[in-house]
Amino acid sequence: MTAIAFLLVVLGSLAIASGQINPSLVNEKVERTIDLQSHLVKISSTITVKNTGSSAADSYHVALDPLFKGKLGFIGAKTKTEKGGDDEKNRLEVEQISVPSHKDYQFYRVKFSPALAAGASKTFILTSVYGHALTPHPAQISQKEKQLVIFDGNAYFFSPYKTTTQQTTLSLPSGKVESHTKVNPTNKKDKEIVYGEYSNVDAFKQEAIRAHYENNSPFLAVSSILRHVEVSHWGNIAIEETIDIYHHGAKLKGPFSRYDYQRAQDGYSSVKSFKTMLPAAARDVYYRDEIGNISTSNLLELEDQVELELRPRFPLFGGWKSHYTIGYNIPSYEYLYNKGNQYVLRMRLVDHIYDDQWVEQAMMYIILPEGASNIELSTPYPVQRSADQLHYTYLDTTGKPKLVLNVRDTVEQHIQELEVRYTFQRYALVRKPMILVAAFYLLFTFVIIVVRLDFTIQKDVAKESRMRVQSVLEEVQSLQDRRTALYQSYEDEINRYKQNKDQKIFLQKRKTIDDGYKDLDTKIVTLMSHVKAESVDDADRIQEINRTDQEIRNSLQGSIGLAEKLVAGKVNKQAYMDQETAAAAKRKEWIGKIDGILATF
Repeated sequence: MTAIAFLLVVLGSLAIASGQINPSLVNEKVERTIDLQSHLVKISSTITVKNTGSSAADSYHVALDPLFKGKLGFIGAKTKTEKGGDDEKNRLEVEQISVPSHKDYQFYRVKFSPALAAGASKTFILTSVYGHALTPHPAQISQKEKQLVIFDGNAYFFSPYKTTTQQTTLSLPSGKVESHTKVNPTNKKDKEIVYGEYSNVDAFKQEAIRAHYENNSPFLAVSSILRHVEVSHWGNIAIEETIDIYHHGAKLKGPFSRYDYQRAQDGYSSVKSFKTMLPAAARDVYYRDEIGNISTSNLLELEDQVELELRPRFPLFGGWKSHYTIGYNIPSYEYLYNKGNQYVLRMRLVDHIYDDQWVEQAMMYIILPEGASNIELSTPYPVQRSADQLHYTYLDTTGKPKLVLNVRDTVEQHIQELEVRYTFQRYALVRKPMILVAAFYLLFTFVIIVVRLDFTIQKDVAKESRMRVQSVLEEVQSLQDRRTALYQSYEDEINRYKQNKDQKIFLQKRKTIDDGYKDLDTKIVTLMSHVKAESVDDADRIQEINRTDQEIRNSLQGSIGLAEKLVAGKVNKQAYMDQETAAAAKRKEWIGKIDGILATF
């Protein structure tokens, strides 16, 4: 008999684990709060469950109310403790299951750890968030009207277990209620409507309730977001989000008057702006759309985050939408960790867009460095991972691995970190710099070869002759510049001689200048003979330079003799000055003539 009882207990436990509802569990007390203050319906249920059976229960089944079918965004549970404590430690695992005996309902299982002993009770908090669960009524309003919405719900906690006592509280944004369903006992006070307490409620019991009330909160929803995360091992992670957002509240009836909107400050349900929270290390932030940069935005750097106030080009009324892109950079050391060649990237799948956000479709691209391998993904909640792709940018050869992730109907509770683990060899960091070095080396080598080699079939004799003549002319020009400098040296020595009247020193300096002058003359004459064989005209120009130079030389010899007479007292100072001024002007004219000839080379 004992063996048979044990077998029945084991079979019962297996049945419960496979999805059957445990009849031994009873909801002793349920306190449910339905938050209707925003466009989302947030339900928080504090449940005290008791195990009336003879064996431990390791899970609790949650039945989703049929009224919210297809509208669930998040469901989670945590153990309630008197001192509060860490939510992560108190969190209970929740998973979706199917119950064969109730295929029409959607079920979730909350796992108890440790299992709930026979005769014991446990209190935990069940949280769920629903989108598009409020219906604007009327469906269209004018610019000046306030928005009214309808909430349809259940007065009772929809559960597969019997409930001993329960109470439901509707929390409203204001006390303006057009109408609400009464299920005795019902009590309305200020911004709350309280249903219950109700006793001994059967499993799966339903009692429809409706509340018609004023709600002017931002009815924003993101229809799609594409989030690019590109990881660089050079110290940066680039993030860009392309967002389609729309207002799903009561549609605007009639025309929109911006004048009335700004003057009367009406448009109660419209959205003028909203705030996006970025990581504290975000920098180089931009906000733009198809037209270009949107300047109507404000950036405020706080201690633990960056607050970006986004103001669309026009206010959003019901049925209106906006498309925009925001992007920023963050340092990789805050999100990328490694041990040797093993790397871990911790990054949010979805991030904060606005308060009480509802994202219908989120797609994320995670672009890893080229050469990353052995990629493993770990997510805090189920996501759809499509086939990995390759992303090509500058200087990529094999392409960068790109992870493609999709998730639907997310809310703020989904702002959690995922982990991407991969292997990356450090030497791959220098691959692109080496490619650049090799490319420039090959380019310069090619240019050197092209410039230095002669690819013509037949030599151009005239061109080669002209190049040789031009080379000689450039050398003549350099020698003449040096010879012109000697003209000034002669004049400087004459002036010093007039001052110190030292004949011996003057003769020494003059001899040195004469030697240099003769050397330059010889070189120019030699070059002229070389040019004459190639170009008679160019040789004549050099000959003209030499003739003019001889005139300058003769003038300088005259100035030397005149200075000697001045020192010896054979000529007075005034006569010397008159003659020397005339000679200097003539030399200047001749030097200008030489410069003119050189300019034609």
